Amino acid sequence: MRSRIAANQASAVGSLRTINTAEATFSSTFNTGYSLTLSALRPTATATPTTSAAGLIDSILALGNKSGYTFTYGVAASDATGNVTAYNLHPAPSTAGTTGQKDYFSDQTAVIRQNTSAAASATDAPIGG
Repeated sequence: MRSRIAANQASAVGSLRTINTAEATFSSTFNTGYSLTLSALRPTATATPTTSAAGLIDSILALGNKSGYTFTYGVAASDATGNVTAYNLHPAPSTAGTTGQKDYFSDQTAVIRQNTSAAASATDAPIGG
């Protein structure tokens, strides 16, 4: 079971990196800030990416559940025109202690933070730190 938890946690960190990279690409491609939702990064059904289906992450991750973790995406700030200027990501184990033991947090800074005893936030230590 410990190896499954370790694999799920590694997958969650990898998914955070993927989403952070996708958000940077989304912002530079569409010039509208970051996405409004995690699902906006999903694959597109047409050849042309849009702000509602940018084609930057896989469809499973876009639904917010992957490898034993549930990903919550939130808009943290937007400008006067409604462009998202800050976001936060919070993947937590779907079943704490069974699918994972660490809670993670990241935002537009792309720093990934972790906490083993409570919901991770912007004030927690970065991974590897």
